[in-house]
Amino acid sequence: MAATTVPALKLNNGVEMPALGLGVFQTPPDETRDAVRAALDAGYRHIDTAAAYGNEREVGDAVRASGLDRSDVFLETKIWISDFGYDETLHGFEKSADKLGVEQIDLLILHQGLPSAFDRTLEAYRALETLLADGKVRAIGVSNFMVEHLERLLDRASVVPAVNQIEQHPYFSQADVQAFGEQHGILAQAWSPIGGITFYRDSGHTSALQDRVIDRIAEAHGKSPAQVMLRWGLEHGRSVIPKSTKAQRIAENFDVFDFELSADEMTAIDGLDTGRRGGPEPGAITLETFGMAIPEA
Repeated sequence: MAATTVPALKLNNGVEMPALGLGVFQTPPDETRDAVRAALDAGYRHIDTAAAYGNEREVGDAVRASGLDRSDVFLETKIWISDFGYDETLHGFEKSADKLGVEQIDLLILHQGLPSAFDRTLEAYRALETLLADGKVRAIGVSNFMVEHLERLLDRASVVPAVNQIEQHPYFSQADVQAFGEQHGILAQAWSPIGGITFYRDSGHTSALQDRVIDRIAEAHGKSPAQVMLRWGLEHGRSVIPKSTKAQRIAENFDVFDFELSADEMTAIDGLDTGRRGGPEPGAITLETFGMAIPEA
């Protein structure tokens, strides 16, 4: 499948972003190059990483090794809470850009809301606005912001975030956060879009990959449960960034543009929402518990 068949989502500043990308959360650096290269070979043109993942350098290496033009690959990364603050975030951009080996980052977002020190969050976002105005990034956004965090940010921000990357899958869809974002032109981007490696540990559920409702829909379309969940997210207008380190799975996750779910199938999957998140509570992310120094390039 050619990369050009991936639909693009238009962000609120007119920048276009491929709707489906590869995530590299918890992918060890030594596996990241191969995973990104497999994704680019399969047709992906959007890679999501983060300073806190420790693998930005390997993402950049794989993009350069692919032979693709820099402009053909949409690179997204995140500023960690330890680098929040105006000057600190400007330097955080430099560290990430140097590790990625690029002069301009396509989408730069704040990794957490950090409500316990929100003044630092606001200063970090002000730095993103400066980077955007200076042309060092093409779009800016946030991650793991709940409605109350978005409201506080919008009250002060000059630029509306283009994206809010949040946990979204059939067992935890955060429809309220997505709806608030849609009202303000903020695109929802789903991390853990196929049910998550974290979700079912503490939730009382098995993996969404083993859900009978999803499995029946997958059988009806001749697709895998993972493909059905990605399609469900895309049909809800989200960006989805599944992660995998296996070339076969990476290619499978990309093969979701040749079928559609019916309204009844969408409703059935919507009905699986439990209201229980698998990742950490956004308010539990504090500098005391999650602060860590992001190395220089």
